[in-house]
Amino acid sequence: MTTDFPAAPPAQASANRFAASGPEHCIAQRDDGIFADPAVLGTTLVAAIDNVYRAGNYFTGVDYPVFIKALFGHGPDFPRGSDGAPVVRFAAGLRAFDPDRRALYRAVRMGRGYAEYFVEPVWLPDPENPEGEGFQTRLDVDEFIADMWIKGIRFGLDLPAIRAALASNKAERITIARRLDPVAGEDARIVEVSDDLHRDDAPRQLANGRLDLHSFKNRFPQIQPGVRLLKKLPATQGSTGFEMSGAALPPKPGRDADLASYAGAGTAVETMKGGEFIVSRQAGFLLVDPKTSQISIDAKVVSHDGVSARTTGNLSLQGDYEEFGEVQEKRIIEADSITVHGDVYGSLQSRGGAIVVHANLVGGTARNARGDIHVRGMASNALVQAVDGAVVMEHAENCIIAGTRVRVGHAVNCEIVADEATVGIAEGCAVAGRRVTIEATCPRRQSEMLVAVLRADDRRLEDAIAAVVQRIAQFGALVTRLRADMETMTGKSDVRRYLMVAARVRRGEVVLSPEQGRQFQKMADDVGPALKAVADVSAKIKGLEAEQQNGARVLAELEAQRHDAASISSVAIASVQGDTQVRILVWAPAGGKPHHWTPRDIRTRLRGVQGGELLFLGGAGSVGWRSDAAPAASPVPASSPAA
Repeated sequence: MTTDFPAAPPAQASANRFAASGPEHCIAQRDDGIFADPAVLGTTLVAAIDNVYRAGNYFTGVDYPVFIKALFGHGPDFPRGSDGAPVVRFAAGLRAFDPDRRALYRAVRMGRGYAEYFVEPVWLPDPENPEGEGFQTRLDVDEFIADMWIKGIRFGLDLPAIRAALASNKAERITIARRLDPVAGEDARIVEVSDDLHRDDAPRQLANGRLDLHSFKNRFPQIQPGVRLLKKLPATQGSTGFEMSGAALPPKPGRDADLASYAGAGTAVETMKGGEFIVSRQAGFLLVDPKTSQISIDAKVVSHDGVSARTTGNLSLQGDYEEFGEVQEKRIIEADSITVHGDVYGSLQSRGGAIVVHANLVGGTARNARGDIHVRGMASNALVQAVDGAVVMEHAENCIIAGTRVRVGHAVNCEIVADEATVGIAEGCAVAGRRVTIEATCPRRQSEMLVAVLRADDRRLEDAIAAVVQRIAQFGALVTRLRADMETMTGKSDVRRYLMVAARVRRGEVVLSPEQGRQFQKMADDVGPALKAVADVSAKIKGLEAEQQNGARVLAELEAQRHDAASISSVAIASVQGDTQVRILVWAPAGGKPHHWTPRDIRTRLRGVQGGELLFLGGAGSVGWRSDAAPAASPVPASSPAA
């Protein structure tokens, strides 16, 4: 027995080697079939098969799929043996090709990518009667494969069609083989791998299970750092085609895609297990450029669609927001910094940052908890309130404006309250502030021109400070007395001894035996009432200390208010051009800062009955008054100023 690759298991019987010359060394004949060396396939095996066929032999029982796989690498994988190695058995045996039978096979008609064969009944010559018709026989599939090989058809035989035609013994022309066209490779693709890439415009579900029909579930997706957003599926090389001669037809490979071109700010391309991905590098909002499809993560949302019930619903965002469209009425934007380039008819609510309206604020609201508000267009019938920031406006009509500092170019029929209020032209307004500066004032139709200088009520403030100081002192005295009581209770010998042992046991310094454990438990039972009393006193002390801390915070706030109240108040009106009234408006610090008042309180306090000291009443002239100096006013002679 001779073979050209590792010997088969004993069950495979013996193997006979083919002719010693030529490349047939990669083929072995065994009792259970014809095998090819799995390590030597392709062109080497093609040459070996060609030598076998041209030597006048043919293979019997050809397993055509294995045969084609071994020759050209096309088709299903080879079966594997018990050791896991591929087994390439492509035929059952080998026979000599009788020349008389070879003569039975006709020529092939070649087309473009296909081959046809005319099948008809065939006769072999009768050796006993050479001149006779002979006897009828049938063509053999294995012989057919060998004959087609010699005729140049080595790939793509349609064996089911060939077998059926040979079995029918009818005269007919059939297509026996076809060219296998190559399959072009698929282009590289970019696919989504995160569910957070898409907006969800379904109604937002509230904590109580009800639906908020005015807000969308996820209009602007927010992304956390390290999230895989897009994945690149590499281009494929395609599958090779074959001519019927066995010549390979290379496929057109798929085009590559540049994943980096999709990565915008806040993202990066990373190669990791599973492929190449675009990954978020920071937390923020997902933005997709509609022109380039580039993905970016930004702390600010930029929208061009406007805010309405149809496009976005109400918005509540953890970050900054910039809108280039309009904000329709009854729509709410809640975010950090808010910038709107279109007109605002709804409500802007900033948790901290800046509110900037580049167009008009009409019938809407702008509130900022910690930051400034800028309205660069006209504001009309609007509420503008900066709890801890400045308000800057160009033109305002029929508005309520409040902030630590307010600057308005032209105000008509507005109520303005601030620590520092600066107005260019005020018509029919009520302006209140600790420091008020106005270029020109005049009434407006039925609206009076009122100016109020804010002054804190010192008496109430001092009374409140005294009460808080007294209360803190009472808490301190009570804490001192309770501490003395607790020291007395813990000073008893049995309690002190138990506490010392318990502390050492908790720290692991002492390990008690079972008997010691029982004694320790009895000691705990004996001092239990005393320990409960100590715990009650300790809880009371903690509560009183918390009250002391709260009192200290309140005292600090009151002292800050007293410091503010002691600061200088002033009013300056450069030109009084109509009936104008200037008074002192006293306010109670305990009720909060004036620019924190509600809109109703602002209108009531500024437009209601005024009982404060009258500083000026006149229709022309100028006003200049400071709390640390004598009043100075220059009304027209017909007016009745008051100092």
